[in-house]
Amino acid sequence: MEHIVTVQDAVTAFAPFMEPTNAELDAIEREMPVIRAEVDLLDAQIITIDRTPTELDERRIRRARRRVLAAHRDQLNGTAVQTGGVA
Repeated sequence: MEHIVTVQDAVTAFAPFMEPTNAELDAIEREMPVIRAEVDLLDAQIITIDRTPTELDERRIRRARRRVLAAHRDQLNGTAVQTGGVA
């Protein structure tokens, strides 16, 4: 009979060399405007999952989509400005 043993140490133990590098953290920071815009779009879509979208919901989703497109455009152009999540 084989015993099933958890590999808890391998899963939860992180050595210092496994931390993200400064370059990786900078890349994440540069992507934050896109991430925030995509989260806002997802929030707007989640609101309408279990109901018929109202005109306000449709406007909220359209604005969120435009913010996602603008964030992607700014990231690709290298002009992303940190807004602190203010819409």
